[in-house]
Amino acid sequence: MATRQLLAEMAAGRASTGRTPLTLESVGGVDAARRVREGEAFDLVFLASDAIAKLAASGHVLPASQVNLVRSQVAVAVKAGATAPDITTEAGVRQAVLQAVTIGYSTGPSGTSLLALFERWGILRDVQPKLRQAPAGVPVAAMVASGDAALGFQQRSEMVDASGIQVIGDLPAEIAIETIFSGAVCAVSLRANEARAVLADFASADRDEVKRRNGMAPF
Repeated sequence: MATRQLLAEMAAGRASTGRTPLTLESVGGVDAARRVREGEAFDLVFLASDAIAKLAASGHVLPASQVNLVRSQVAVAVKAGATAPDITTEAGVRQAVLQAVTIGYSTGPSGTSLLALFERWGILRDVQPKLRQAPAGVPVAAMVASGDAALGFQQRSEMVDASGIQVIGDLPAEIAIETIFSGAVCAVSLRANEARAVLADFASADRDEVKRRNGMAPF
């Protein structure tokens, strides 16, 4: 889901130049990996790089086809108009988490890393009652905008254009959560060469500007 807008824009760019059109379906990463494992007829899959590596190890994507596309940082958001906590330091983020009434986080790799951070801080048990995990496919930004989460953590790309929230910044460097998103050719694809060409296109420097505009850094 973190890459859905980026992929849509890059796919539209291909179509506008007469190249092979793409049909995209955006779902949560857990569902995407499951559907690829079940052998659905996809040519390409885009997921966090570690999830792609697992699919390669199990033979569900072509191992040599994996291409890293972007680096994505986790950002923090509050509802529009709410007082923004200071998250410029690790101590500031920890204090904001302890003071928040409710905390929204995702089902993806960023959510797993966030819980690991809370565990490292020794506060996971204390904050557990106020954690709100977004259902698969539901942006944390929507939970923040509706008031279901007072403080939200998710990939910046999923928050940058969301309405009803204020993105107050990425996590500071000392606790940054970075996800590398990759693409790979599915083992069941009957158009593997065309799929590889799409990956090469999406990884090219010509795509750097659109990646940055969508809140990500080119790999």
